[in-house]
Amino acid sequence: MVIDPGPDVENHVRALASRLSDAERVVIALTHGHGDHSDAAPALAAATGAEVWGPAGIGHVDRVLQDGDVLETDEGDLVAIHTPGHTREHVCFHWPARRALFVGDLVLGEGDTTWVAEYPGCVADYLDSLARVRALDVDVLYPAHGPPLDDVRGTLERYEGHRRRRIEQVREGLAEQPDADLDTLLDYVYGDTIPPKMRGAAKRSLEALVDFVRSTPD
Repeated sequence: MVIDPGPDVENHVRALASRLSDAERVVIALTHGHGDHSDAAPALAAATGAEVWGPAGIGHVDRVLQDGDVLETDEGDLVAIHTPGHTREHVCFHWPARRALFVGDLVLGEGDTTWVAEYPGCVADYLDSLARVRALDVDVLYPAHGPPLDDVRGTLERYEGHRRRRIEQVREGLAEQPDADLDTLLDYVYGDTIPPKMRGAAKRSLEALVDFVRSTPD
């Protein structure tokens, strides 16, 4: 089982295929459709004869995974868990035999935030997904970016805390200036901490937070 094989880079795909050369069967499982996770799937599938499994709504998929679907591997079953927020289709893979969870981009190996600005309603979905993962009671998280995380509770609390602090900052900004535009709110929430090249991404993230605040009672 290869989870999120990564970008379509020739040397990278060749290295993965080499590691899989002795496998009797290969399955590629995708957590979501972002290119840094999924673009290598067609080339790696062609090199290994693998099927590609992943959630509905993304390309490269031979078998669409539904929430709760079980993927059999020689190291134990993986269970697909729908965890939208980072993207609408995002799934994690629960590995009950090892009390582990492959989390894709739900959380990262470092820091306290991930990209949550992809679609309307993504912030509410993301908070619900963190709660769902917390209820699984696992011992380790395997993010797609960065090292394993064995402080599961602390990691989930850190990521939720960051998001909720931003929500409160937006509430405060809108309470003071109900008609404020995004640029004004951006300065209120982030001040001068955003590098110029990141301002566009920060504005999209802020827009998602504003959508959440305006659709959610205090």
